Amino acid sequence: MDVRLEVMRSLEGEIAGFTEKYLIPVEKIWQPADFLPDSREENFIQKIAELKESARELDYDFWIVLIGDMITEEALPTYESWLMGVRGINQVESNPWSDWIRQWTAEENRHGDLLNKFLYLSGRVNMREVEISTQYLILDGFDLGLDTDPYRNFIYTSFQELATHISHKRVGELARDKGNHPLERMCRTIAGDEMRHHLAYREFVKRIIEVEPSEVLRVFADMMKRKIAMPANLLRQAGESVGQSFQAFADAAQRLGVYTADDYVNILRILLAHWEVDKLTGLNETGEKSRDYLMALPDRLDKLSARMKVPTESTRFSWVDPWGK
Repeated sequence: MDVRLEVMRSLEGEIAGFTEKYLIPVEKIWQPADFLPDSREENFIQKIAELKESARELDYDFWIVLIGDMITEEALPTYESWLMGVRGINQVESNPWSDWIRQWTAEENRHGDLLNKFLYLSGRVNMREVEISTQYLILDGFDLGLDTDPYRNFIYTSFQELATHISHKRVGELARDKGNHPLERMCRTIAGDEMRHHLAYREFVKRIIEVEPSEVLRVFADMMKRKIAMPANLLRQAGESVGQSFQAFADAAQRLGVYTADDYVNILRILLAHWEVDKLTGLNETGEKSRDYLMALPDRLDKLSARMKVPTESTRFSWVDPWGK
């Protein structure tokens, strides 16, 4: 018997409620056009000029992080096809899980759309080079060793959605500090979506823990031993090998404080607390060992992050021309 499939089917009755609680109907949710100059208006060109002028105050590393975040969002086709293949979701007929994934995808799709248009209108970005990186990220696929296991995939999305919330929120705060309030509003709004999605996925895991706590902890511990990789881990530019640009992008995010090693550890702590891992009872031997490992891990990772060295100099990206050109 496929226990995971049985667990997924047992939860189907709750998913409509999760959709209603954590996702927003199309007619009520924001759209990218709400944040951008309206091309039908007579002052459209003036608004674009104002947008371009405000973009001049943003630093080089800031652009690298914003572009990397946008490319990550634009690789959405990969993420949808990945999640639609998960056991319990990958049925030919429509079911509550696949309905959730489609509506989640529809919400996520707006993020890359909005940031892409902002970058294009900013006049500070080599959009052709950015588009090449976006196409490569989709072309290169997305294999994090999660297979079709719903436990692994929902633990991953619980982690990753909170990470993207943090990143977009911090980018918005940096934009605000530079006086770019329109971009701050865009990033803050996207971050709000990511938080709603995080809250839903972590609830999925909590429900699964109630059914199979030992197995979920075993899987979670195994994932943390391998480390949780971000969706942009295969990021590259034209002429590069797969994944060659990711570390430089991650270094820029670390330098700016947008997403750091400390954030990685804090996300782990948040998930452990919400899932009340330290209070779980009735575990088998493997579950007990996995729980002990997970509960001790944040302090171990804190020591590692304290010793981490990040390059102080920015890496040259083809996405952004040097200032003055």
